[in-house]
Amino acid sequence: MDVQTDAEKYGAGQDEPVAIVGAACRFPGRARSLDSLWRLLMARRETVREVPAERWEQAELAGLPAQVAARLRYGCFLDDDVYAYEPEFFGINAQEAPWVDPEHRLLSEVVWEAIEHAGIPARRLSGTPTGMFFGVYQKDYMLRVQRPLEEVHAYAMYTGFDSIGPGRVGFMLDLRGPQVVVESACASGLVAVHSACQSLRSGESDLALAGAAMLTLGPEGVIAPALWGVFSPTGRCHAFDAAADGYVRGEGCGVVVLKRLSDAVRAGDRVLAVLRGTAVNQNGRGTRLSAPSEPAQIDLYRLALERAGVEAGDVGMVEAHGPGTAVGDPIEFAAVAAVYGKGRDRCALGSVKTNIGHTEPVSGVAGLLKAVASLRHGRVPASLHFRTWNPQIDAEGTRLFVPTDTTEWPVRGGARLAAVSSFGISGTNAHIILEQPPSSSPVRRAVLPAPAAAPVPP
Repeated sequence: MDVQTDAEKYGAGQDEPVAIVGAACRFPGRARSLDSLWRLLMARRETVREVPAERWEQAELAGLPAQVAARLRYGCFLDDDVYAYEPEFFGINAQEAPWVDPEHRLLSEVVWEAIEHAGIPARRLSGTPTGMFFGVYQKDYMLRVQRPLEEVHAYAMYTGFDSIGPGRVGFMLDLRGPQVVVESACASGLVAVHSACQSLRSGESDLALAGAAMLTLGPEGVIAPALWGVFSPTGRCHAFDAAADGYVRGEGCGVVVLKRLSDAVRAGDRVLAVLRGTAVNQNGRGTRLSAPSEPAQIDLYRLALERAGVEAGDVGMVEAHGPGTAVGDPIEFAAVAAVYGKGRDRCALGSVKTNIGHTEPVSGVAGLLKAVASLRHGRVPASLHFRTWNPQIDAEGTRLFVPTDTTEWPVRGGARLAAVSSFGISGTNAHIILEQPPSSSPVRRAVLPAPAAAPVPP
């Protein structure tokens, strides 16, 4: 891929590729950056552990049926204290600090790190049309800080608004672009990235921050899914495997910094990967609201490929939704096989959920970051816990395979292409086609140190 030629070919408009110029994350296994996430994947690490005592004690679940409590025993949790942060740095006063949702704290920190990773001085963003697009989920902290009526604090109001987290980012950095909160269940993060790309292509934003955050602070939000039986009683995610029995819930945060490719080229930015095509659709009416739809997924893939201007057979990696459910995995495989199943070379089918659990609204961003790292390094990490195809999956005659070890990804007459999927229980589906960074892109961007003072006054 010649970055200058490609940027000139598309120019500004709905088809212009979008460059990822910065990224940051926090995931289980001390994956605190794109590089450390890659090391975790290369080491084939699984981050499942029993629920930490500071989240909840198993004794709190004593009133639940034993089979339900068993599904709440394991998870993939961040290693750091999720309540620890520096409110002064983010312009938050002492009275307000205890009422700031830890998800919002985490999001602010990771946004700052992503901007640093992009080599952009934060003060340069002040007053600019920089857009914010973030996926959100349930309100664990609001449930944790509920008080009797006579003890309600004025700042408790903020815990009930999903928009406050992104709003803090905009306030902190003095951003003037659109602020969009996305709640599309597990598809939220990838839908946020899609929305950011649309804003850039329309000219509404000149720079965009996109991602999602998710923390599991207590048992209140996980009991209902456990009653549904979506969590694995064995504490493992067996994506596409015969042993699939549900997923393990994870937590974390992922943020990408996006620019139009032509703008990134002019600015001399380091490009981590190029988003060639993005698409979002809805299942419509099916057997039930939460059931995945093979026809909708097929339509989605084809739309993203059309927008990307690439052939399905040239895609060498599909980072699947792949939650490890007995019903969802075969439906997703059938859709992937219908679109990506034929081609010259083999195509890897994997799921980062086997490493860090299902981070739900963040999961699409986690898959995107895995794909970005794979494109850059020319390798596809192993997808863990795969031995035998789910008996409802017929992989014979397709080029699809689940990598059980690190797989080299050579370039044959073009650029590496990957696809990433994320599906929500509400019926929302998102898919992105991305390409390896151009060879002429700078290897590194200079990162300026963070200022000693808070970016905004408390």
